[in-house]
Amino acid sequence: MNTQIFSLKSILATTLFSAALALSSCAAPAPTAAPTPAAPPANMTLATTTSTNDTGLLAAILPDFERQYNVKVKVIAVGTGQALKLGEDGNADVVLVHARAQEDDFVAKGFGINRRDVMVNDFIIVGPTADPAKVKGEALAAPALRKIAEAKANFASRGDNSGTNTKEKDLWKISAVTPISSTTGWYYAVGQGMGETLTFAHEKAAYTLTDRGTWLAQKARLSNLSIIVGGERVEQNTDPALQNPYGVIPVNPAKHPNIKANLAEQFAVWITSPATKQKIALFGVEEFGQALFRPL
Repeated sequence: MNTQIFSLKSILATTLFSAALALSSCAAPAPTAAPTPAAPPANMTLATTTSTNDTGLLAAILPDFERQYNVKVKVIAVGTGQALKLGEDGNADVVLVHARAQEDDFVAKGFGINRRDVMVNDFIIVGPTADPAKVKGEALAAPALRKIAEAKANFASRGDNSGTNTKEKDLWKISAVTPISSTTGWYYAVGQGMGETLTFAHEKAAYTLTDRGTWLAQKARLSNLSIIVGGERVEQNTDPALQNPYGVIPVNPAKHPNIKANLAEQFAVWITSPATKQKIALFGVEEFGQALFRPL
């Protein structure tokens, strides 16, 4: 009898142990630690010219920089003079512009540091296809502008102290003509960016100076205009005065402690790197049959 009771107890104990073991094997796994959330992107402000924006170049290349450095870039596209003023006032971390004399002055006054060459495109003169000033065929811009002035043919100037406007003023000096802006005369200072100035020229049947990149990007909607000086392709432009180099300049943090100096330097290094230069060299080739910018 005692032997039977012991046997039953043994069987019961074994059964309970097996059940407990089964239950433990079905228990929920221990919770794992939550993944560390990605750091939010830093912010950086780039002051640049309308041409880098209007051509679509920045939209094509900036995402690479933003991904690589986990940064969101705020682009302010204005004339070179305004872009440099934003840097001077500490309202931009880095500038990308194209008016070498103004750039050198910006650095000399301590507002920018370590200017670097980025790329070059060229300027051209576009105007009414009918060419009322009979300028077509001129290889140099200055004689062409003199003919436009003599014919009192409409001319649209950006009039905004941009790199393009600065180049235009230099060319008028070479031509020995001092145009005066007037709403009733032939010379109009639009006070707008390149895209808006081209639209004004299109509507007013006026000549204007533009960078080739913006022209190529927007010419499909400017049916009244055509290239008058500078040739259809960059290699046909034989006027050295029409070359248009761009430089990148980080803003000096010694002037403004709020400047994102590390990001500005990273941007300058990135945009002058071989990988980014290759992207710049290819930009526009597929759509326009020629590059809009040539890296330096």
